[in-house]
Amino acid sequence: MREPAFMIAAPGSGSGKTLITCGMLSLLKKKGYKPRAFKCGPDYIDPMFHKKVLGIPSRNLDTFFTGKDMTRALYQQPEESYTHDISVIEGVMGLYDGLGGIKEEGSSYDLACKLRIPIILVVDSHGMSRSIIPLISGFLRYDREHLIKGVIFNKMSEKVYKTISPLVESELGVIPIGYIPVMKEIKVDSRHLGLKSPDEIRGLRESFDILAKTMDKTLQLDKLKELSSMAENLSRYKYDIKDVSGGKKIRIGIAKDAAFSFFYEDNLRALKAAGAELVPFSPIHDDILPDNLSGLIFYGGYPELYLRELSANLNMINSIRDAVKGGMPVIAECGGFMYMHDAITGSDGIDYKMCGIVHGKCCNMGKLVRFGYVNIREKNSKFLGKSEVIKGHEFHYYDSSDNGISCIVEKPVSGNSWDEVKVGQVSWMGFPHIYYPSNPEYVYHFIEVAKKYQEG
Repeated sequence: MREPAFMIAAPGSGSGKTLITCGMLSLLKKKGYKPRAFKCGPDYIDPMFHKKVLGIPSRNLDTFFTGKDMTRALYQQPEESYTHDISVIEGVMGLYDGLGGIKEEGSSYDLACKLRIPIILVVDSHGMSRSIIPLISGFLRYDREHLIKGVIFNKMSEKVYKTISPLVESELGVIPIGYIPVMKEIKVDSRHLGLKSPDEIRGLRESFDILAKTMDKTLQLDKLKELSSMAENLSRYKYDIKDVSGGKKIRIGIAKDAAFSFFYEDNLRALKAAGAELVPFSPIHDDILPDNLSGLIFYGGYPELYLRELSANLNMINSIRDAVKGGMPVIAECGGFMYMHDAITGSDGIDYKMCGIVHGKCCNMGKLVRFGYVNIREKNSKFLGKSEVIKGHEFHYYDSSDNGISCIVEKPVSGNSWDEVKVGQVSWMGFPHIYYPSNPEYVYHFIEVAKKYQEG
């Protein structure tokens, strides 16, 4: 028998998926369950809410990145030092919104189909009553696999719920799980097209506790548990990363603080499985790099919010510059790539000096420069096999005066492409966020060159 699982999805962004998912996870914990969470799509922020605020393991699953078999294999991987008894998957955007806004691939629905899990549709019901029925009806008609099993009505009063829920069940055959009233005291602020990170928002844990207490009164958890048991059995899928370290762990320094906080958990797992010992350090707070490193990784985040602190830490900047110029392998993507530059221009118009490894400057362009999924292929094979592709995505308002020309980066739907990324034999630096399980050769190469560096 398969473990219980369900997806929380919605007709569109802004319907309350993240808040309701966090409230649901908090409620399940309080009821004695051991939930784990997943986020559909490439978003970094929502898993932070699951992990940092609620203490629940959370990973990303993305059918564009990994297709059916690999996605199932990643889903079936156990959590580290945690035994779960139910899985909660938070959807992305609207239920059927996939690649390019026109494809099913990459959508929440595509993921639910590949995992064979029931969907709970969250409907923002503010200002609606009977009109909710044709809205839900349309989503049900589009559901060819009949995975939508239940509905939660967000921003609905108890009075309206008692009137409308019997009609929804009798006319549509879908189960009303409950409602959530308007709760003005609970709000999660956003930046750009995403939420602010948990560390920037005060009182989050308390807000989720309040939400969980309300949901305990307004949702029928027994019905939700019953629907979650409808998750279909899957065959076992294999996902293996080989250890290329030669038996001795390779110490890889990984920048990790308020400025650099965007991580894919399965990327970190792939590095460790390939033989890395991940050693966190803070470019903001630490004086120099940790001892005995054989490689460096700088992932994304919001370095633009900490330019003064990053620029003032000259000892760390010099330590990083000396290591990289001395041949230490390095990966730097998006915010980490920006940190490698000579300077970043802040919102105050000041150019803040950074590591000086990439001889250029990053500036806020006042608009989204690039957004969405990409396929990346090297012009000259170094990290990847010849003509091989690794998948990723871009999301940045800043641009560089030197983005590199080592790779051909292509949009998967339109086919539009451009030159980008700076790749050397031991370095990969550019704006795209890379998803390692889409091509583990990337990991193998990095660990192998780090091993050579370690051996001198």
